[in-house]
Amino acid sequence: GSYGTSVRHLRAVVRLADDLVRRGRVLPTLVRNEIVARARWRPVARGGDAVALRALIAATPPVGRAEHPGPSPAALVTDALHTLVDAAVRERLAAAGHATESDGREGPFGSWLHALKSADDRIGQAPGRMGIVAEGIAAWDAVGDTDLTEGTVCLRLDEVPTLYGPEDDPDDQTGDGTKWQLRFLLRSAADPSLLLPAEDVWSGKAGARFTDPEGLFTAELERAAGVLPLLGPAVEAAKPGIYDLTVAETVEFLDGGAEQLVAAGFDVQLPSSWGGRRKLALKLSVRGAPVDQAAVHRLGRHQLASYRWALAVGEDALTDEELAGLAAAKSSLVRLRGRWVSVDPELLRAGLEYLRREPDREKPPLPTPADMLALLRGGFEAPLPVTEVTTDGWIDDFLAGRVQRTIEPVEPPPTFLATLRPYQSRGVAWLSFMASIGLGACLADDMGLGKTVQLLALEAIERAQGDIGPTLLVCPMSLLGTWQREAARFAPELRVHIHHGAEREYARIQGADLVVTTYSTAARDADELAGTRWHRLVLDEAQAVKNQNTAPAQALRRIQAGHRVALTGTPVENRLADLWALSDLLNPGVLGGRQDFRERFEVPIERRGDLAAATELRRLTRPFLLRRLKTDPTVLADLPEKIEILQEYRLTREQVTLYRATVDEMMTKIADSAGVKRRGNILAAITKLKQICNHPAHLLHDGSPIGTRSGKVNRLEELLAEILDSGDRALCFTQFAEFGHLLVPHLSSRLNVKIAFLHGGLSQRRRDSIVEHFQSGEGPSILLASLKTGGAGLTLTAATHVLHLDRWWNPAVEEQATDRAFRIGQRNNVQVRKFVCPGTIEERIDAVITKKEALADLVVTDGEDWLTELSTASLREVFALGREAAGD
Repeated sequence: GSYGTSVRHLRAVVRLADDLVRRGRVLPTLVRNEIVARARWRPVARGGDAVALRALIAATPPVGRAEHPGPSPAALVTDALHTLVDAAVRERLAAAGHATESDGREGPFGSWLHALKSADDRIGQAPGRMGIVAEGIAAWDAVGDTDLTEGTVCLRLDEVPTLYGPEDDPDDQTGDGTKWQLRFLLRSAADPSLLLPAEDVWSGKAGARFTDPEGLFTAELERAAGVLPLLGPAVEAAKPGIYDLTVAETVEFLDGGAEQLVAAGFDVQLPSSWGGRRKLALKLSVRGAPVDQAAVHRLGRHQLASYRWALAVGEDALTDEELAGLAAAKSSLVRLRGRWVSVDPELLRAGLEYLRREPDREKPPLPTPADMLALLRGGFEAPLPVTEVTTDGWIDDFLAGRVQRTIEPVEPPPTFLATLRPYQSRGVAWLSFMASIGLGACLADDMGLGKTVQLLALEAIERAQGDIGPTLLVCPMSLLGTWQREAARFAPELRVHIHHGAEREYARIQGADLVVTTYSTAARDADELAGTRWHRLVLDEAQAVKNQNTAPAQALRRIQAGHRVALTGTPVENRLADLWALSDLLNPGVLGGRQDFRERFEVPIERRGDLAAATELRRLTRPFLLRRLKTDPTVLADLPEKIEILQEYRLTREQVTLYRATVDEMMTKIADSAGVKRRGNILAAITKLKQICNHPAHLLHDGSPIGTRSGKVNRLEELLAEILDSGDRALCFTQFAEFGHLLVPHLSSRLNVKIAFLHGGLSQRRRDSIVEHFQSGEGPSILLASLKTGGAGLTLTAATHVLHLDRWWNPAVEEQATDRAFRIGQRNNVQVRKFVCPGTIEERIDAVITKKEALADLVVTDGEDWLTELSTASLREVFALGREAAGD
């Protein structure tokens, strides 16, 4: 049904308020008394808006006049308009994310600005302190809320062709034979269509619409001159009507004066040929050279793409003729393509100089793809904004993060002994391509997808083409042996040097292809390593440098390398700051400064879940970050069904001390015993050494805290955190139930998750319940099981990771345990990790089993009994602690 008169009237007031806010016809103000100061938004209703407001006042319904002696209709309507405008502005600011929270430390202006943007208009300052704000906004306050006079002045700018040609007129600075004039007219507020020329006002032809047309005209002109001082001479004329402007005055009028007059409630009419004040900008066109992957290695970086810059006025890129015309212009007011535009002469000069740096503009000051990424971020340094970048060819694929799918695979040399899977070949080609364009790369493949073999393949490919200098590879202590072993296995031609230990040989660095060191050693040897020119810097488990202020991170920033690569399964571990630190180490400045990144991405995404910011961040990182997951269809088809990984770690100092003391003690007992007693001492020694490798508390049985005393437990925590982040489930085996009882509360606390533990002390019903919950996905994502209880007869296919924490030297027992997850019903690939500490009994026996060397002829299926038959000298070799077992 139809609304009543009062509702329709209120709705009209609301519409006027919304329309004023939408068009920006509002100003901020300050309202205060002795008790409180408030920040408010008020309407500015001029011209047609004033006519609309006057009509609303006149149409105030009887209910609005019922209170006696209540407010007048004018006060009633204008008060409502003020309230509605203030509320509408605050709502828009909040929706746009501009609302702020006060920290209580702002001064008067800061508190006023905060109150303008918040839901509460009260200012957190004493009213007496706000005088400085009142003075600062006095000019705004001088602009009245509404204009209820009979009319106002209209100012019309006309272009007037002269009788002279541009070459004959010394005053023509535009070079176009044009003069500029301002005409003054009087517009009726009651009938806005009535526009009287000044000569009609002065000749008495204004009619009865105005009480005092000459007085109104003069007063309004004086008010206009107060807003725009260049009008002062016009007002001083006896009967002002037409005012000739110089070019400088015309530019001032067009560049801001007209807007100031409109804001003050005047009508301003500009010629149809006025194209507005145009912003100068640069446009860039980048064409990717049509090269195949093999050619990438032969061509220099500048040959891979051609660039062309253009200067633009607004959206229009300028031709060479137009550039010449602009350069010759005497004024910032120029005619361009039939329209008058105003350009900033200083910026024009800077833009022209920028383009002249290269005469043909085909070799621009944009040498690297890193600058392309800076352009995407808006952080590229140029004298003018770069408003448009058009690309084609491989540049398109690069910026879209799909170049790894379009570049041709690269073939490792015959000396490389691994067969790469298709997704690994694509990864190697991508790394090679990123090296060729000089951009740091982050290979962030899921754990178990072979980041190590991809990097080794890249090194083998490059070194087969010639001598390129050493690569520095930095990794955690626990991975030193892995890199040495994997390089020997897959790329035996690579000369590998392990730069670690007390007797580090700096002279061997230059003769090596791959120099492997730890993060701690890199920090200690920062000066020596920074003094070497490296072909490449590789950061394995790169999350180790997520804190930019640590000594390793600072040291690695000093390394001079032609290419940088980060290998990590978790580019973002806990906070987006991790991603910034890693990206900035690979490609300094690519994501902006730390504070800029925090304001632009970190706070919006982490605190507000800002999808637009997250999308923008992905757009900026996808060119240099390649991440494939095990669940990706293109990867899943390539993967083997079971991936076996030897998981190395290092002992802590406490473990090293205990291990050596235990070996000395047990070897004395073994040497002094014989027969059954000797056999018992040997088995006891093996158990104790295994316990030490697990954790000192496991040997001591003293209930002491777990903390960070065990290298194995520390590495286990890292792996489980990564598995949980991937949304996977893990099955962990230990042969010691006591160790499991130590781990459960510690891991649960450190990872903030529940840990299920399957052991012999549980009833059958409880065991069945744990298995059922794990399989259904409802229970904990980590299941710890003793080898005897969980190693046989169970189906645990919900797990895609199997971790053997301590080794049972019978491989059949380990395989049987692994098959709890890797069996019929398993739809996913399974990663199997076996923990081994180099230089300990774990590594020695693993070598016996896996490589079938000297002692492999013994019957190893009988568990550890075969060790009891070794001589005391052989036992000392098996038990002795190697130097590589100790961590930094």
